[in-house]
Amino acid sequence: MTCTAIIAAMPGELKPLVRYWHHHRSHGVDLWRQKFDDVEWIAACAGAGVAAATRAFAEVENEGPISQVISTGWTGALSEEFEPGEAYRVSGVIDARTGERFVSAAPSVNHWLVTSARVAGFHEKQRLASTYSAALVDMEAAGVARLAQMRGIPFDCIKGVSDGLTDHLPDFNRFISPDGQFRIARFIVFAMMRPWYWRPLMRMGENSKKASQGIAESVLNLLDAQGIIRKRNGYPNFKR
Repeated sequence: MTCTAIIAAMPGELKPLVRYWHHHRSHGVDLWRQKFDDVEWIAACAGAGVAAATRAFAEVENEGPISQVISTGWTGALSEEFEPGEAYRVSGVIDARTGERFVSAAPSVNHWLVTSARVAGFHEKQRLASTYSAALVDMEAAGVARLAQMRGIPFDCIKGVSDGLTDHLPDFNRFISPDGQFRIARFIVFAMMRPWYWRPLMRMGENSKKASQGIAESVLNLLDAQGIIRKRNGYPNFKR
């Protein structure tokens, strides 16, 4: 049995991919699994940040040995070349805290992602783009890549762009709990009182939904390049 671990931060990032998978929770981690003969896919999310991604990774490991790991989810663009709503396979990940670089299994692409300890706003995106010459930014991928490297597991990274380089959005960091959970009720109250954010947030919501669809398509194309598993099991096609 070969097992692919798919690690994200939030359930919404995985929703189109895991819609028909078996779901359960273990130690605060959401897990979805799908089996096809001697192939198993397990998706997991525990919240934003490296610590949460580490918990998600550990819960998948508790299910058995991992053959391959994919870091996925929403990302912010650090270049206008990368369009909100689209998904991209990246060639490597940079840890902004340590400067470490982790190469992925992606062939013939040169899209680097930098992992930050915080949600990157407008000015932070400019700094990260200048400092690391990276295309995208997230909060988890470097942690997943490091775990994969320590275990000698092939690592891949597919990210969907939720917000562009020049988007002006609220500071989401104040709504993320220490364990990586997004305090949605508190954020809704905050946003309701600030109508100047309504249009950018609606646009981000639409782009995030499209990005999740793109993630699902890209992950399935990677794991089932010939479409054999999807065809045999009646897996739905994604239309955007």
